[in-house]
Amino acid sequence: MLFRHRRRTIPALNTTSTADISFMLLIFFLVTTSMDMDKGLMRQLPPDDSKQEEVELDVDKRNVLKLVLDGDNRLTVDDSIADIGQLRKRVVAFLAKCPDREHHVITVDVDPKAHYDAYFNMQNEIVAAYRAMREALARRKYGQPFNQCTDQQKEALRAFVPQRIAEVYEH
Repeated sequence: MLFRHRRRTIPALNTTSTADISFMLLIFFLVTTSMDMDKGLMRQLPPDDSKQEEVELDVDKRNVLKLVLDGDNRLTVDDSIADIGQLRKRVVAFLAKCPDREHHVITVDVDPKAHYDAYFNMQNEIVAAYRAMREALARRKYGQPFNQCTDQQKEALRAFVPQRIAEVYEH
């Protein structure tokens, strides 16, 4: 008598609904996650060379602070070497002594070989200097910090100490 071995098959899993479940999860996560806006420095990008327009402004040299970041990440402020840690104090001092505060200009010239971290730290210190000037002015004029001022007071402070940064693109 011959015994035949019966082939046993492993039952397959029913995967027909896997795609549907994956799609439903994808929709669920897209709907429930928040899409926050990116935050960063408000800067104007370099102009397109094909549409480049040169605009000349007459600015008194006493109202110009020249910042240069070279390819070796060395910062110079008005042709003297400075440290990034000193930059905030230098910008605040410039803004405080600037005879025409509303028409000042901070020129930023960055070598393309400079590291982005050095550029970002320099920009961060400039913005912090403006914030410090507006904070001090708010305390002096309104007796409260800048963030507690009304929208009209904040606009008046921004108008009195406007952020005027010009980036040089000659490289």
